[in-house]
Amino acid sequence: MYNLQLETFIVVADLGSFNKAAEALYITPPAVTKQINLLEKDLGLTLFVRTHRGLALTEAGKSLYRDAKYIIQYCKDSVERAKKAMQEKDNVIRIGTSPMTPAAPFVQAWSTIQKNYPDIKLQIVPYMNSVENAREILKSLGKNIDIVAGIFDETMLKLRQCSGLELSRQQICCAVSVNHRLARKDLLTFQDLYGENFLMMHRGWSNYVDELRDDIWKNHPQIHVVDFDIYSLDIFNQCENSNDILMAVENWKDVHPLLKVIPVEWKYTIPYGILYSPEPTDLVKKFLKAMQKAVQA
Repeated sequence: MYNLQLETFIVVADLGSFNKAAEALYITPPAVTKQINLLEKDLGLTLFVRTHRGLALTEAGKSLYRDAKYIIQYCKDSVERAKKAMQEKDNVIRIGTSPMTPAAPFVQAWSTIQKNYPDIKLQIVPYMNSVENAREILKSLGKNIDIVAGIFDETMLKLRQCSGLELSRQQICCAVSVNHRLARKDLLTFQDLYGENFLMMHRGWSNYVDELRDDIWKNHPQIHVVDFDIYSLDIFNQCENSNDILMAVENWKDVHPLLKVIPVEWKYTIPYGILYSPEPTDLVKKFLKAMQKAVQA
């Protein structure tokens, strides 16, 4: 389910030696060296440097090490979940959850109507919002994860190759460090953002976000818009460390303990709801229909 060279890379990094890694993997040192060389060639990266103490990870190697350990563990967990699913009835919906896609809002809604659908069970599946896997999670809905909660629009759904059911509208807010000058406020205005860096998802990700962006560029050029590529804990950390302002929604108020999410006096909102496979199972269809009926009621 993953490149076995990654597992070899992890062992070499942990042991700091090709020879020790070879012993642990029950293969020859030249075979280990060959796997690492091929991995570096395929990735276009230098992962190790030789020191008097042995092998040491480069900065690129350290980054890959962190992500590779997560990827390998995630794959192993996926297999275990699949084995477990074989032993259970086909009545479990797997809900993906991460700091940026908390499942709590619609899990709470589901708990109020589950008495009418006692046959449907929910299973929480945690995952990491990173550049490497967030896109793949949404594109692969229906395989290891059935549904994910999040903000979206038609542009984003097409880009991520998934479908969405709108449950509500989330007001677009601002997240600031608790030490920022604006953190003492409970409601912001455009003018409060003048002279600040405002971190926004890049153009083309969402029409709703682009409407706000156009308004800022046309009517509030004093706000410096800075693009980024994907919501992850890294961008929340950047917001806190740089003292910049991050575009956020109310449901993210608990993502980072050192950030405060503050509403703004503007009209801009974005759909929030359930993301699912374009070809959902009958069980997922039943769940979506129940949630939609509950929201409409």
